[in-house]
Amino acid sequence: MAVENIISAWKKKDFKPLYWLEGEEEYYIDTAMHYAEHHILPESEASFNLTIFYGRDANWPDVVNACRRYPMFAERQVVLLKEAQFMKDIEKLEPYFESPLASTILVIAYKDKKVDSRTKFAKMLKTKAVMVTTKKMYENQLPDWVQKMVTEKGLNINAKANALLVDHIGNDLSRLEKEIDKITVNLGARKSITEDDIENYVGVNKEFNTFELQAAIGSRNLAKAIRIIQYFEANPKAAPIQLILPSLYSFFSKVFMIFGAGSNDEKAIASAIGVNPFFMKDYMHASKIYQYQGTERALLLLHQYNLKSIGINSTNAGDAALLKEMVYKMMS
Repeated sequence: MAVENIISAWKKKDFKPLYWLEGEEEYYIDTAMHYAEHHILPESEASFNLTIFYGRDANWPDVVNACRRYPMFAERQVVLLKEAQFMKDIEKLEPYFESPLASTILVIAYKDKKVDSRTKFAKMLKTKAVMVTTKKMYENQLPDWVQKMVTEKGLNINAKANALLVDHIGNDLSRLEKEIDKITVNLGARKSITEDDIENYVGVNKEFNTFELQAAIGSRNLAKAIRIIQYFEANPKAAPIQLILPSLYSFFSKVFMIFGAGSNDEKAIASAIGVNPFFMKDYMHASKIYQYQGTERALLLLHQYNLKSIGINSTNAGDAALLKEMVYKMMS
């Protein structure tokens, strides 16, 4: 079951005694925990019937005793165990899990990891708990996630603005949500988010960013690529090399996939390689300019310069110098 389904059930007053939320994606776990803390119980009941534990400080007998307590002046109580991955002897909660109190809603957040599925404890959770295992979202899923969030706010965002936002922030759903909220507040009566809004409210220069560097390299525009790298050199926080190289590697990897797509239909290729059709022309253009051998060479250079950026086979050159050298070699 997904976190969205759990919250939807909670809104309908459909509650189970035990929820176990685990995995790598904190955003969804935090979303569920926030709802459980602030919305399951009315404010008038929460002061008596909401108990919060933190894994580092919690003792299992205290958690069990809290769960076995009956609610005061209410139908149910809520017990939250946050950061459960740090709790010692968490397996000792198993007897309570086997026979939970119907009037208690116990929600457990077990972040950054998941229980070993081979253990008796994990097998018991699968039968007794509503269990969610979250995973980090893949890079190519982020634009759709942003689009969905913007749409839910009654707004729209153009493809380039979406790409700028995702490229700048990356796979941090909590921060993406905060930036979208900030933009929403500043839009006023407007309903469309543009690249100007990303520049003004998120702080991404719409002309000098990783996305524009990718476009310049993809079209073999050396002069523009060097100008962008020089901007990065003057503004080191704008786009560190550790973010630039993976982004370029992802771009050329998708360009490389075009050669094996077995189709000339851009929409079909876009779907096959996981690219927004709006940007497909950039990938197709790069494939024609670099051809198979040039694309393969670009990928090898990206691997070599990634090693150099962390000090392997490097002559202590600065990030900008490494990028310029790499770009010259790609385009030569």
